Amino acid sequence: MSSDAKTPRQTYERDVKLLWGLAAARCAFPGCREVCVKEATEQDKASPRIGKIAHIVGHSPDGPRGDANYPREQLDKYENLILLCANHHDIVDAQPLTHTVSTLRDWKKGHENWVKTCLAQAMPKVNYAELEVVCRGIIASSERANDDYRIIPLHEKMQKNGLTKETQFLLQMGVAKVPEVQDFIDYVTVRDPDFPNRLVNGFVKEYNKLKVEGLEGDSLYLSLQNFATPDRTNLPFMAAGIAVLSYLFSTCEVFER
Repeated sequence: MSSDAKTPRQTYERDVKLLWGLAAARCAFPGCREVCVKEATEQDKASPRIGKIAHIVGHSPDGPRGDANYPREQLDKYENLILLCANHHDIVDAQPLTHTVSTLRDWKKGHENWVKTCLAQAMPKVNYAELEVVCRGIIASSERANDDYRIIPLHEKMQKNGLTKETQFLLQMGVAKVPEVQDFIDYVTVRDPDFPNRLVNGFVKEYNKLKVEGLEGDSLYLSLQNFATPDRTNLPFMAAGIAVLSYLFSTCEVFER
């Protein structure tokens, strides 16, 4: 991955993308799981982020769950952030003695494990209908690319792209669906011979755009996963997006070469 220094803002944005992706854009308050993304209606534009990010250890030493001894450079890192709906964000900060650092960390871990379990359960049920929607969405942004996307082993790609165990888990989950994704692509290719090229090119276009924005590693992967998911509030479609991304990651060098 690139060794270029990132600004604090760029670093924070990467951590925020990681947080939203691993939380499946849902509130981590136990029993809530409200979707924190509202899609566009006939009357209004989409509201991409109606949730709120809370600091587990308070951002200010005098704020909720503040700790003057906590390293300042770690306050805005993914590990110290939790995604909540607006209501529960305010409740958590209003009652810091009840909602402690330890409690919020447990919530976050439990919520992300719930997301993983749901995706693992949804993955075997992904069929051609979901794959069709995902692939057509990717192709909609397709442009011709001439690069050589040579194949290298999957584990080498993970190491090369600096993916952590969290995103590696998602990729490996999707790998189990790769043969079915290949079958679907072969099926469509009989009628549309250029379909595989347009699929790869659509992904490459988005990849290049995200790289220009300074994304890499987990944040790059999760941004591509969001791109591949037509409805981030729908876990079956999220599973289908992961399956297609795992196919592309396994069969061609979509990520940085």
